[in-house]
Amino acid sequence: MSEGTQANLTYALGYSAEETARLEKQAQLWNASTRRLFEEAGIGAGMKVLDIGSGAGDVALLAADLVGPSGTVVGVDSDPAVLATAQERVRTAGVTNVSFIPADLHSLDLGADFDAVVGRLILLHMENPVETLRAVVRHVRSGGTVAFQEIDMSHGPFDIPPSPLHQQCWDWVVRSFGHAGIDLGMGLKLHRVFLDAGLPEPQMHLYAPIGAGPNWTGYDYMARGFSAALQMAEEHGLATTDEVAAFDVATFATRLRDEVVGQRGMIMMAPYVGAWARKG
Repeated sequence: MSEGTQANLTYALGYSAEETARLEKQAQLWNASTRRLFEEAGIGAGMKVLDIGSGAGDVALLAADLVGPSGTVVGVDSDPAVLATAQERVRTAGVTNVSFIPADLHSLDLGADFDAVVGRLILLHMENPVETLRAVVRHVRSGGTVAFQEIDMSHGPFDIPPSPLHQQCWDWVVRSFGHAGIDLGMGLKLHRVFLDAGLPEPQMHLYAPIGAGPNWTGYDYMARGFSAALQMAEEHGLATTDEVAAFDVATFATRLRDEVVGQRGMIMMAPYVGAWARKG
């Protein structure tokens, strides 16, 4: 299919219960940085916000807290099943100012009165991120905010002292996700993507969780990402079933924790780059 169609919206990691759990762990690690990005961009009480690639709803819930009961958040994702999960989470949280729409981002018909459009880890999945950004920015009023946060794995891994298990996880994530077409260097490309989409030069910052000690949630999150990477590797013929089994994913989080703690070490996770600008 051509650029700007549903082909651009394929989510390589799927919409399983395991992936939803991984996304919830992801939110625990990065929500604080996403909140700071949105606050810096001026997202606040009473605003109407469009959240693209909503998935399980973590970013929509964060935005809803910022805009308060006088504001609204509309989340969009191509998969109705994951949005059902997001809607249930919103209901359970008692949040009433969030709604979700299953739709192709490039054919949305939502008018042009949003105060902001936001997204986290969505442009890296797009075949043409510039066209995707152009498509969603048209729903934002003049002077409104455009704020996105994307990962950068073009450098690293970052650990002191070196952790062989962390290196193993990093290598498979880069190899498998890259093979699936996920652009793991999108974070540092945001400046150019914003400009090419016709936006002003964005304000940007970088954030990376750093963990150590036995109780850090990052070990489990990385193990979930490692599991997803190995599953994709097997599906795409990059690894055999026996090779995947040899990595013993079920014990990976525990082994990674024990290795890091045993070395009195630390891990810096792949950084997220945040960028925001005002629509002219």
